[in-house]
Amino acid sequence: MTLIEIPPQAYAFLARPLLGRLATASPEGQPHVVPVWFLHEAGTLWISSFKSTRKVIDLERNPKCALVVDIEQGLEPLSAITIEGLAELIREPTEEIRKRTTRIYTKYLGTEGVLAAEPQSWINSPENLLIKMTPTRFKTW
Repeated sequence: MTLIEIPPQAYAFLARPLLGRLATASPEGQPHVVPVWFLHEAGTLWISSFKSTRKVIDLERNPKCALVVDIEQGLEPLSAITIEGLAELIREPTEEIRKRTTRIYTKYLGTEGVLAAEPQSWINSPENLLIKMTPTRFKTW
């Protein structure tokens, strides 16, 4: 598999607390798209999820997925990113999952917000896992 580098101009865009929309497909090919919080680190995208969710069940059968992150077109030179890739489900070590999940939630909730009962219950849930998305295709506009 050839890894795709994310262009430097996209790093700042992906660091913003914008919702991503993750697309997966059922074994029958039925698309499933859900809003997700994500973290971009060193060319890899990380998404926290629970084992019992449809996106995780879809990815167990078919690791191909896509993520779109966009804003309303305006004065900014970059308004959308689409990333296609392959997902790997990370179930352990649990301490690493907690640390990375905490970073994801901190991106969206801040250092104080991440300490609230929710998301702490999500971070420490035995259902929690990470979706590690490795980009294979990348487009900005």
